[in-house]
Amino acid sequence: MSQAWPGPHGGPVTGHVPVLRLGDVLLVTLQGDLHDSTAQQLQEDLAETIVRSGATGVVIDVSGVEIVDSFLGRVLAEIAGQTGLLAARTVLVGMRPAVAITLVELGLTLPGVHTALSTEVAMDLLSRQAPSSRFGGLGQERL
Repeated sequence: MSQAWPGPHGGPVTGHVPVLRLGDVLLVTLQGDLHDSTAQQLQEDLAETIVRSGATGVVIDVSGVEIVDSFLGRVLAEIAGQTGLLAARTVLVGMRPAVAITLVELGLTLPGVHTALSTEVAMDLLSRQAPSSRFGGLGQERL
């Protein structure tokens, strides 16, 4: 069962970035450019939604992203860092070869971000891994 998860004020998480809840996992689909204000709002809303829902994983689908820059790379790394501190894990899916090449050329290693070729594989990885402690543990687990 999937559902749109409301933001902290009752509406959608953001007007531009849909977030779906699939069990204990939140699915974020990025389409096109991610602007500064949208990225900041997404980070804040995602953190609040993880805490409120008890989600243990976040899947970020970047299949709609054709061009990546250092800003998007930094946003993805920050999201992974904050979700890790909230005892959830992040998996990036749908990366195009050109996007992967650009990230490497920019020197962006995206610490804390795991990758999968599809959303189905990401969901499987998250379901097979035991979540880190939801009681303040800082353990970093690898998928």
